[in-house]
Amino acid sequence: MILITGATGLVGRHLVPQLVAAGWPVRVAVPAGRRGRLRGGSWPEGVEVAEAELHDSEALHLAMQGVHTVIHLASAQWWGKRRDLERIDIQGTRQVIAAARSARIGRLIYLSQLGAEPSSAYLLLRVKGQVETLIRNSGIAYTIMRCGVIFGPEDRFVNGIAMLLRTNPFVFFQPGKGDSLLHPLYVLDLVKAIENSLEAIDLVDATIEIGGAEYVTFNEMLRTVMRVTGAHRTIISIPPHTLRTMTALMNRIVPRWPATVQWFDILASNRTAQLGNLYDYCGVRPVRFEDTLLTYMPQRRYLPELFQYMLRRPV
Repeated sequence: MILITGATGLVGRHLVPQLVAAGWPVRVAVPAGRRGRLRGGSWPEGVEVAEAELHDSEALHLAMQGVHTVIHLASAQWWGKRRDLERIDIQGTRQVIAAARSARIGRLIYLSQLGAEPSSAYLLLRVKGQVETLIRNSGIAYTIMRCGVIFGPEDRFVNGIAMLLRTNPFVFFQPGKGDSLLHPLYVLDLVKAIENSLEAIDLVDATIEIGGAEYVTFNEMLRTVMRVTGAHRTIISIPPHTLRTMTALMNRIVPRWPATVQWFDILASNRTAQLGNLYDYCGVRPVRFEDTLLTYMPQRRYLPELFQYMLRRPV
């Protein structure tokens, strides 16, 4: 049995049906009162649903009965403030580890970020690094996957760019020259990599860095999104610290603003893995960034989505 936390998030919504289709028994841990709820549909047949909050050690322990692997996806990385990251990512992982020890689970798989370090100057990367340290010191067999920016039809970053383009019909404010190098990874490629890692002995007690088929700068990513969606804007470069402050102010005025200060943690430096790592570690050949966007972005209406997003409760 495999237990998945954060199963209603971007990766979890794709991972659960993938594992079920592959014949794996799956149980999802969801917050109390949301049993069976999944935006846009329902859980695949055969999925067990356990009501377990990350802060409830007893419920987590019960959810882990008969489980051999926990895939820990729960995170506040795109929508949370500092207190949310500390509560969900750090304290929540402590509770998951404690429950996993008491339930004697065999392995913990965790998704981290490229550049994660416990001493990082950037909040998101520091929190991810601290969580990695907790997992390595837990005494439980683990696999930590440091991923590039994950994109797909429901992602918060690339689709966030598309929504931000609709907030101004003339210009787009870019942090600096937009020359930070990113390594976007398609969500279905990541899901397949997680599935393949379940039986990869070489990945036990390993930290791996993975990304997609190519490197792109933020400026290239922005121009690709403009080209694919047809939302052409004049790009104006603003010092990153100024844009970070502006974004923090917008987050206070509009709590569900598409951009968060965590964006600037990702864009503060190059975030890449070795090309080919995804295939070498997990046997997955990644798809190209623009080719994938063309399959879903041109048909989307991002202005209505922007308003829906701002009114939606985070999950």
